[in-house]
Amino acid sequence: METTTSPLVTAVMIDCADATVMARFWGELLQLEDLGTRANYTWLGPINRDGVISLGFQQVDEPKTTKNRIHLDMRSRDVKATVARVVSLGGSHMADHQLDDIAWAVVTDPEGNEFCVLPFRV
Repeated sequence: METTTSPLVTAVMIDCADATVMARFWGELLQLEDLGTRANYTWLGPINRDGVISLGFQQVDEPKTTKNRIHLDMRSRDVKATVARVVSLGGSHMADHQLDDIAWAVVTDPEGNEFCVLPFRV
């Protein structure tokens, strides 16, 4: 009997115009370690190595033209402080949303890639 295993997501790859700028932004925001650069790729990973997923940045020639089809959601103990940090690192605060009892902020990195910041659930 043949058995199969589920694949394991090990990296989220982000196409970008400047991998150095993007790695610096995301590394500072998420406190990730620079895992190295090869050709047009730069990788970041968890400093304590307990995490599974790393972020990779692929430098490409094509500009971002529309809304992301996939985006990151992250949890924060202080959403407003995290949004302020995103802006201080070169990102933007796009909008605030609420659905029932959950409020979140939509922000972007320096190249306009959207992601959401939500509070930790109590």
